[in-house]
Amino acid sequence: MLKELKKPKDIIRLETLRENLILRSRLTREIRNFFFSKGFIETDTPLIIKAPAPEDYINAPQTGALFLRSSPELHMKRLSAAGFEKIFQIGQCFRSGEISRNHNVEFTMLEWYETNQHYDGLMAFLREMLLDISIKIKGSAIVPFRGNDIDFSADWAVYTVEEAFNQFASADPYKAIEDNEFELILVEKVEPNLPKNRPVVLKDYPAQMAALSKLNPKNPKTAERWELYLGGIEISNAYSELTNYNEQKFRFAKAHANRKEKGLPEYPEDRDFFEALESGMKEFAGCALGVDRLAMIFADAPDIRSVNSFTEFE
Repeated sequence: MLKELKKPKDIIRLETLRENLILRSRLTREIRNFFFSKGFIETDTPLIIKAPAPEDYINAPQTGALFLRSSPELHMKRLSAAGFEKIFQIGQCFRSGEISRNHNVEFTMLEWYETNQHYDGLMAFLREMLLDISIKIKGSAIVPFRGNDIDFSADWAVYTVEEAFNQFASADPYKAIEDNEFELILVEKVEPNLPKNRPVVLKDYPAQMAALSKLNPKNPKTAERWELYLGGIEISNAYSELTNYNEQKFRFAKAHANRKEKGLPEYPEDRDFFEALESGMKEFAGCALGVDRLAMIFADAPDIRSVNSFTEFE
């Protein structure tokens, strides 16, 4: 409570948090307004789920026999299969062990899906949204963050993953995957050297890292997947979504086996998701964006806890 925060440093932190939460409120309002202006429907899906998507580097916290969702992805895709063509959601997600300057176990995710859309189209959509939000919230296309000015009106710097690994790490991403060094090189050599004065995209991830995205028909070694960086921080992940039932079954089986081999918690299969795939889905694309990180950038905050209402005072 306010009356319990007597030390000057606590009062200063409370005032900063208040300003950041006001900005965050405006941010989520403008995000919603943008999606509504584009004809999207806002959805809500369960926080407690039976079967998270199996991923090597993401662990959903367990609650009894169920799980807190690490993403609303599978449930939203079921809505897409049911005929909802333009949907979005802003909601809480949870990932075990993710605590750092830019991570929190509990965080807010913006996720959206659009039928008859492609991963390149999502890039153009997000560029328009971020520029619109920047001007409405900051009154400018330029947003200062950690000593750099991010210009949302500038052309985005777009690199394929192969180009980025070659240019910033003198490395081959395919060889890095074979040596189990992809994430290490990405985090330690590529990401710190990305331009910080404009949005940056890494696209066309190696097929081994396709996750739930389609392979690129022009280059089957790569997947139709990209990630967006702002100020050197990864903030968004987008796919041309995989709609092939057999291929997704194969990938999930492989992912489940990898998790078991690494001693990670095992998940049951999401049968409803696969029934939706089997029933047939139109081509569509989807994107996830970290709202806390975006608020951190617009507030020029030192860490992710500075823009959350569940911040703890020490």
